[in-house]
Parts: sequence; C-alpha cells; structure tokens
Amino acid sequence: MAGEEPTPGLRRVMGFRDLLLFYLVTGFTVRWVSTAAAAGPSAVVIWLVGCLAFYLPLMATVLELSSRYPQEGGCYVWSKRAFGDFAGFITAWTYWTCNLPYFPGLFYFTAAAALFIGGPEWRALAGNPLYFIIFSLAALAIAAGINVRGLAIGKWLHNLGALGLWIPGILLMLFGLIAGLRFGSATAFTLSSMAPSTRLKDIVFWSTIAFSLSGLESASMLGGEIESPRRNIPRALLLAGGLITGLYILSTVAMLVALPPREIQSLQGFMQAIESAGVKVGAGWVAAPVAMLIVLGGLGQAGAWFAAGGRLPFVAGIDRFLPAAFARIHPRYGSPYVSLLSQAAIAALFIFLGQAGTTVKGAYDVLVSMSIISYFIPYLLMFASMIRLQREPAPAGTLRVPGGRWGATTLAGVGLVTTSISIVLALVPAEDESHKTLAVVKVAGLTLLLLGLGTWLYYLADSRRSSGDLR
Repeated sequence: MAGEEPTPGLRRVMGFRDLLLFYLVTGFTVRWVSTAAAAGPSAVVIWLVGCLAFYLPLMATVLELSSRYPQEGGCYVWSKRAFGDFAGFITAWTYWTCNLPYFPGLFYFTAAAALFIGGPEWRALAGNPLYFIIFSLAALAIAAGINVRGLAIGKWLHNLGALGLWIPGILLMLFGLIAGLRFGSATAFTLSSMAPSTRLKDIVFWSTIAFSLSGLESASMLGGEIESPRRNIPRALLLAGGLITGLYILSTVAMLVALPPREIQSLQGFMQAIESAGVKVGAGWVAAPVAMLIVLGGLGQAGAWFAAGGRLPFVAGIDRFLPAAFARIHPRYGSPYVSLLSQAAIAALFIFLGQAGTTVKGAYDVLVSMSIISYFIPYLLMFASMIRLQREPAPAGTLRVPGGRWGATTLAGVGLVTTSISIVLALVPAEDESHKTLAVVKVAGLTLLLLGLGTWLYYLADSRRSSGDLR
C-alpha cells in the first residue's frame, strides 16, 4: 500500500484536532497519578527518568516509523516489514490481546471514581466485586457500541474523554497550589525523600511508570482513517507528548501536596486528593462533578483504545492471518465491526477472570500486570523494527530522528532495554497481595496462554494460505 492510500472501505475522518485529543485521551490518565504519588516524592524523579529512558525513545520511534509507513495497522505494518509475517502477526496479536485485561483495569478504576458521585452509601460498594463487574460490563457495552457506529461518531467520545481526564488533572494542580500556599504541603519534598528507593517493591513500581507513559503509537493504528497522516501525526504527537509529560509530573506533585503518600490508594487516590484539596480551599462540593468527569474520561479512554486495538485483527483479516470475517466493514457505518465485537466479547470474559479468587484491589493489580506484560511484547518488536528498518531508504517526506541512523538506533536501543526490564518487574506481585503465588500464576499463565494461542492461530492461517484456502 502506498503511504497515503486509504484502506478500501475506511473513511479519513480524523483531522488534526481529533488526532491531538486522541493522543491526549490515550496518553494520560488520572489513575497513574495516584499510583505514582503513592510512592512518595521520589515519583517525580522516576517520572523524569521514565521520560528519558522510555517516553523519548518511544516518541522518536513512532515519529519516524509512522512517517515512513503511515498505513492502517501501525506497529503491525512496521514489524511485518522489518521481520516478516510472523513478527507482524505476533505484534498485532499481543497488542490486541493486551487490551483485553486493560479494559477491566480501566473500568475498575472508573467504577471506584464513580462512587464519589454519591454519598457514603455509594462508597460502601468500594469492596463489592459485583458492583465492579456490572459497571465494567456496562462501560464495555458503551465503548464497543459507539465504535461500531464508526470513527466519525466514536471520535466524539474520545474527544470528550480527553476533556474528562484533563480538566480533573488541571483542577488538582490548581487546588494543590492553593492548598499548599495556604496550609503548606502534606508531603515534605527533600533531597532524601526524592531519591528513588532501591527496595524491590519500589523498583517494581518503575514498570508501571513506563506503562503509564505508553500510548503514543495508538493513533498510528488508524493511519488509513487520518487526514494527511504524514503531516498531522508528527504535529499532534509532538504537542501531545509535551503536554502529557508536564501534566503527569505536575499533577503528581499536586497530589502529594494535598495528601501524604501513606493515605493515597491506587483505586481511589485521585478522588481522595481532589476531595481533600477541595475542602481545604472551600470547594468541597467539587468531588462529585470531578467524579462524573472521570467517568466520562474513562469511557472516552476505553473508546479510543477500543478503536486502536480493533484495527489490528482487521488488518490481520485483510492479510488472511485471521478469518476473512475480521476484514469485514459495516456497510452503513464503515467500521470493522466483526473485529470490534470480537474484542468486546473476549474483554467481557477477562472482567470475570481477573476477579476470580481475589479481592477487588487484587483483581485490579493482576489486570494491570497482565496489561503491562502483553502490551510491552509488541514494544520490543517495535523498537527492534526501528533499528532494523534503518537499512531501508526513507521515502521522500519522511520525518527522521535527529542524528539519522545512529540517533534512531541509539534511542530505539534504550527503549528496548527499558521495555525488557519492565516486563520482568511486572511479574512481581504487589506487596499487599494476599495470594502472591496465585497472582504470579495468573499473570504469567494467562500471558503465555495468549502467546501460545497467537502462535497456533498464525501457523493455522499460514497452512491455509499455503494450501490456497483463503476463507
């Protein structure tokens, strides 16, 4: 496919504004702010290290590869071009399957925030697994249904979701600043407190920081539905990257000003900080509307990742690595509806699997760990593709990384090492997990199961292709 040629049946409906908001809704989420702040002031330093060791290499890789090869499918196209069909399929398969545990984790956090809309009666549901399952299934149905209606409709949920996440983040910074000036900081920021800990439980947290900085490659999956992708993707990516980095660091500082680290919970920490800071500045009423914004943000974020992930089985279906049904486009809405609905069905199963045999928080931690591992496998291939594809001449108009081949190889190498370390760290269960062995077995076992299933599907499809059966 030529770089700017649309995939047959898809419509280029995403302009620069839509693309920028798409990056903002997939690249920033308030749930990682509370996770970072719970680690204390050292999280600020870890954010900076993460930006240099992972975010910068990722941005450089996506900038150049999306400019070289801006077709629908993004990292699937890049890995396939660099290492062949199997690498491309496994990249697409693991990237797609990582969304399966990611959605329940996102919905659990959103469900916890929704409890702040009501009074104490609502918050009594914080440890109720049935509430979290029902909320997650309803949110999944909304995200899937709107995406089936097509990107022309779905993009508005993404755009509103970006506002639903960024407004609370900006409010937290504002309230934290006012509360800090009036009453002082709830957390002491000193050189010793900002030095990253070398204890295992704190080192494990580094993989979560790297995971939270991911997502810059998401819009490249929709290359065939973006207006002038070679022009708009780099512009939107550079602007969004700066905004996301700044908001993550400043909102983490603001949360630590509002609350001491020991009082911050992974699921409800952000809303606790908003509520605490709001009370201090005389705006205690703000918790409920902020919670509603976060619910909107969670739905928008789910919708955006649903759109990105759903394109991968679609392009694999076009290449006949999955049944041809995955390549079908809705005759009215112009969406890859079979791919999207299949993703929804399997994600619903993960909502139940993640909860099995553990608490609500335990399920959340398992889902996050599974997302990190399965999500970072295609990152390994993406960074490796960046290095290997340097041997190909860049098409006219390609945006190259500063330093040319040497600069691209160095940055991708740093990203490759960071990603490898993060995968290992993600296997370590949380310190307060009561069933540590079960948590490791669930994370590692389900990840290996997904990889094995993907390999089996590839060779099954490859044998059909070799025999001429293209059904």
